[in-house]
Amino acid sequence: MGLKAGIVGLPNVGKSTLFNALAKANVEAANYPFATINPNTGVVAVPDKRVTALSNLFKPDRTIFTTIEFIDIAGLVKGASKGEGLGNQFLGHIRECDAIVEVVRVFSDPNIIHVETTIDPLRDIEIINLELVFADLDSVNRRLDRVGTKAKTSKDPQAVLEVEALTKAKLLLDAGLPARSGNYSKFEGDFLHKEMHLLTMKPIIYVANVGADERAGIEETSAYQELNSYALNHKAVMIPISCEIEAQIASLDPVEQNEFLASIGATMSGLDLLVMATYKLLNLGTFFTVGADECRAWTFNHGMRAPQCAGVIHSDFERGFIKAEVYHYDDIIKYRSELALKEAGKIRLEGKDYIVKDGDVMFFKFNV
Repeated sequence: MGLKAGIVGLPNVGKSTLFNALAKANVEAANYPFATINPNTGVVAVPDKRVTALSNLFKPDRTIFTTIEFIDIAGLVKGASKGEGLGNQFLGHIRECDAIVEVVRVFSDPNIIHVETTIDPLRDIEIINLELVFADLDSVNRRLDRVGTKAKTSKDPQAVLEVEALTKAKLLLDAGLPARSGNYSKFEGDFLHKEMHLLTMKPIIYVANVGADERAGIEETSAYQELNSYALNHKAVMIPISCEIEAQIASLDPVEQNEFLASIGATMSGLDLLVMATYKLLNLGTFFTVGADECRAWTFNHGMRAPQCAGVIHSDFERGFIKAEVYHYDDIIKYRSELALKEAGKIRLEGKDYIVKDGDVMFFKFNV
């Protein structure tokens, strides 16, 4: 599954620092912890200690983590929805993403000029969000112009359903609210998100970029609490990160990283928290395939059945799906071998209706 998260924000808020930190980050035992595709796009492994544990147990030739692609989208400014600062081009990049990571500046530094001259995180969020709202409103109005007449004159069922969904979204957008804040049927939600690709339907994470000396105790500050309340009220997630510190951590080797994190009382880096939060935000889970040649993590959407997950590996697996041998990660860690799992009755055969669980270890049987 090709997953993309776009990093957005006003100029000089720390977007590039965050992206560069991601570019330097390493995940132990990953086959490709980070691969640069072009100057502003990269693929970073999702940290998962289960992959390392399975690799240590099976000792395969290669170990591959599941990944997320991050895209560093150039700074947006007021008027981006009207083309200011090449905004239409950048908004187009966001449409291709599955989730949005919005970096919000909380730190103060007189040497780094803020495009709005003062530090005001909630104002900055509103600037970006309104540009996304305006862009979506334009898309919704244009679609309504096309399908509205068809829905009225021919009573075409599909057109009628589209108009109902678009009208719901338009009411929110006209009020300056993101489309994701509405209540929709499954059809309406899928239509607005997957077909219309509305920017404000995408799940969003706010990264509060705090100063290096502000990291400790940040959760007790009024700025954090205001941002967190805002995120919760808008069906979003907020994570405080010092992009400056993350850049320092990412430049260290794994041993030094652990020592540094221990020295600041942290168990994992902010980058790892961000990657994991993005994964969770998209309602994703992980299943595993293991063997002497490869130990690998695979991404799936919660609710997917066994044949669909087989298709994540290869379309032939889904088309010719017969059965799946399944056991859980917790059990293999407890029993230490597949032979012991069989003797304990922990390996089972599952059919086409089996809903895959996070942490399942699977071996698919198929015939094409």
